Amino acid sequence: MLLSSSSAIIRRISLSWLIMANNSNFKSNRLACSERSTKRARTMSTQSFIKDAFSNYADYLNALNEKRERIVKASRDVTMNSKKVIFQVHRISKNNKEEVLEKAEKDLAAVRDLHISRLVKELQGTDFWKLRRAYSPGVQEYVEAATFFKFCRAGTLLNLDEINASLLPLSDPSFEPLQINLLDYLLGLADLTGELMRLAIGRISDGEVEYSARICQFVRDIYRELTLVVPLMDDSYDMKTKMDTMLQSVVKIENACFSVRVRGSEYIPLLGSSDPNSFLVGVSDAEL
Repeated sequence: MLLSSSSAIIRRISLSWLIMANNSNFKSNRLACSERSTKRARTMSTQSFIKDAFSNYADYLNALNEKRERIVKASRDVTMNSKKVIFQVHRISKNNKEEVLEKAEKDLAAVRDLHISRLVKELQGTDFWKLRRAYSPGVQEYVEAATFFKFCRAGTLLNLDEINASLLPLSDPSFEPLQINLLDYLLGLADLTGELMRLAIGRISDGEVEYSARICQFVRDIYRELTLVVPLMDDSYDMKTKMDTMLQSVVKIENACFSVRVRGSEYIPLLGSSDPNSFLVGVSDAEL
């Protein structure tokens, strides 16, 4: 009887442990299934977020590359047409100054209204420095043409504020306007001295010695002022390279003016000569 009672108790205990164990396994399995389901949902959500993020980045980069290509094309057009303005100004002489400058002024306005305006529309309201390499060559050439024209018209230097003021009407007032930065202005100014050197030597050959002397002094002033600024520019290798070329232009103008002053009485008949070995140039035609 006692054994029978003990066996029943043992069976009940065993059955209780079995039920508890089953319940525990069921809960564990249910918890594991729940965790796997949550992890799967979280993984799918993360993958979807990453995919959307990369899709957005790809769209942004594609749009930026397309914008860069349009800006490069506009910059090429600015460069080409600005060179035409410079060539037009070089046709100047004692007899056709007003006619040549009037044509050059119209051409310069066309460059601004037709081609610079394309750059303005693409760049207004954006980070100008991000795409500077795409449009900088065209802007430098435009600065060179505008300052060259201003010197031949008024004998003065067109400053950065005046150039930027002329670009403001091209911008939408609701966006940040495109403004030429100081670095591109100085790079264009450095190129201006080369054109002034060619102009000075051409004017000497036409007998305009005093005009060439004024050009010489003007180029000297530009070079002197830039020698004070350029050493402080840490990030412009281009500017420091152009300073060497600018010095060569200054020396060529000085040599030409010096030769006329010192030896002009010996070679007055050569004024207007196209001889490439003339003392008026001071160097061979290939060097010019």
